[in-house]
Amino acid sequence: MRIAQVAPLGESVPPRKYGGTERIVSYLTEAFVQMGHDVTLYASGDSKTAARLRSVSLRSLRGEQANLDLIFRQVMADVHAARHGFDIIHFHVGWYEFPAFSRTQSLVLSTLHGPLDPPGVRRRIAAYPDFPLVSISNAQRAPLPRQNWVATIYHGIPDPGVNPRGGRGYLAFLGRISPEKRPDLAIEIARRAGWPIKLAAKVDPVNEAYFQATIRPLLAQPGVDFIGELDEPAKRAFLAGAHALLFPIDWPEPFGLVMIEAFACGTPVIAYRRGSVPEIVEDGVTGFVVEGVESAVAAVARVPALDRRAIQARFRERFTVARMVRDYLGLYERMIERSPEPRIQATSL
Repeated sequence: MRIAQVAPLGESVPPRKYGGTERIVSYLTEAFVQMGHDVTLYASGDSKTAARLRSVSLRSLRGEQANLDLIFRQVMADVHAARHGFDIIHFHVGWYEFPAFSRTQSLVLSTLHGPLDPPGVRRRIAAYPDFPLVSISNAQRAPLPRQNWVATIYHGIPDPGVNPRGGRGYLAFLGRISPEKRPDLAIEIARRAGWPIKLAAKVDPVNEAYFQATIRPLLAQPGVDFIGELDEPAKRAFLAGAHALLFPIDWPEPFGLVMIEAFACGTPVIAYRRGSVPEIVEDGVTGFVVEGVESAVAAVARVPALDRRAIQARFRERFTVARMVRDYLGLYERMIERSPEPRIQATSL
């Protein structure tokens, strides 16, 4: 099969540190290549891949907004020009593909990796009701239930092969420092539960003011350790050594990759009932789904009752790269089988 994967440009593929979408694109791309498919990856020039790499930017554009719209339009133009060389084109970039490819005869689909509730996002997507979309959780679809959803496919990650060994005396927070991720609540939960907490997180420029005003003062409290961004080996050790991962989100999380990263290490997750959480966390098996600070504190005390090997076993059943790849290949094959010939004539950009 001739497959195009079109990635965002904010991080390289794979990302060097934080970058959930780019990691998923990398896992898919490399797996498809290993299976013998002819894969082209559209990504930043500093990406590393066994596929054919195409790029309009020499490096990833993290933190850069200038000319971003122009660059993405150039990516779409390049993919559009090469469209007849692919059996299927899989986008991961959000919405630039909709005006460029909504009327092409090529088979296309887009996995939406972000929340759909912001009004601007809803308007852009709703304007193209026929474009084939993949959701990363059923909850993600709620703001736009009438779009052309062709599948829900949960993310998958490689099995790190970590031996579950129990916590080393700290609770963990992993991800971005941002208001919707609520690192302040994670600190409050840990302190009220009587546990130290380590925060492994990045601070984007857009969240610098929030970090300085809200989070930095909390870091001076006893037992609060901010360790910044981690690479993959350090992240695995960080998660495997934690008593539990705290995920007190205050937004409709589309998926929450950090949750399955914890499961892969046999580490339970204590998460607020928002967005995808009830789909990902099996309450009382892989962690606890809670309603607020009080129930989260109570859940910390219940963690020893969970079987860490069972948590890891559920990860292997539900959230591996192999399962994700099978799901996407099955979807590609169904779309190709059902494709009418010919389709609507392509429009120029």
